[in-house]
Amino acid sequence: MPEGDAIAYAAKRIRPLLEGRVPDTVATPHARHANDRWPERLGGRAVTSIDTHGKHLFLRFDGGFVLHSHLGMTGSWRVYRVGGRTSGRAWIVLRAGASEVAELGGPTLELLTEGRARLLEQRLGPDVLAEEFDRGGFLGRLRADDPTRPTGDALLDQGTVAGIGNIWKAEGCWEALVDPWRSVGELSDAEALAVIDAVRPRMLRSAKEGPRTIRPRVYSRSGRPCPRCGATICARGQGDANRTTYWCPGCQR
Repeated sequence: MPEGDAIAYAAKRIRPLLEGRVPDTVATPHARHANDRWPERLGGRAVTSIDTHGKHLFLRFDGGFVLHSHLGMTGSWRVYRVGGRTSGRAWIVLRAGASEVAELGGPTLELLTEGRARLLEQRLGPDVLAEEFDRGGFLGRLRADDPTRPTGDALLDQGTVAGIGNIWKAEGCWEALVDPWRSVGELSDAEALAVIDAVRPRMLRSAKEGPRTIRPRVYSRSGRPCPRCGATICARGQGDANRTTYWCPGCQR
C-alpha cells in the first residue's frame, strides 16, 4: 500500500501540472464513474490546491468541490504525455497542456464538498509529514487507544497517526530501538515520540526524492543480520489485518 511519503511524492509530481489552472479536459473513462457527471461538474473549474494528509490526497477545485483519493493496495497516480498509453483502468484523467494526470485503480475516488473533506481529515490522526508534527495530538490519540494493543499495530491506525504504513512502522520502530510487540501501555511518551522523530526525516526525504529511495534497514529482511547488532531479523503477522512485522529481537526492546 502506498504510504504517506508515496502520496506526498505523487502530489509533488502533479501539483505543477494542475494547481492554479483549469484542466483542459476532465474524463472518466472507466464505467465505475460513468454516471457521476464529473466532467460536467468539474469542467471549467480551476484546481485551487493539491493537498495530502497521510495516505489521502485532495484535489480542491473552485466552488468548494474536493476530489478525494485513497489508493489502497493497488492504486496509483500517473502522469502521461497526451497521446500516450493512458490505461483503461483509469478512474479519472485530467488533461493539462501536453500532460495527462490519471488515477489508476484504488478503492477510493470520490467527489466531496469542502465541509465533508474537512470532517474526513478531522477523523485522521496528525500527519506524520506535516511541517510541524502535532506531538500532543498524537500522544493523546495513542493514549486513548487500547493499552494492550501492540505498538506496531497501533502505529498503523490512521486515526492515531496518518501516513505510516507497514514499511515505515517497521523502520521507525527499528530506528528507535522499540520492540513493535510491546504494548502501547508499556511504551513511554518519549519512546512513542522517538519512533516518529526517527521515521520523519527518512519519510520526508522519500516524499521529496521518490519512494524507495532509502534502503530499508529491517523491512523485508527476515533471516538476514541486523545492520546494527548482527542478530537475525524476524518477521511475523501482526494485528487483525495480519500485516507482516519485521524487527530485530537483539536490539529492539
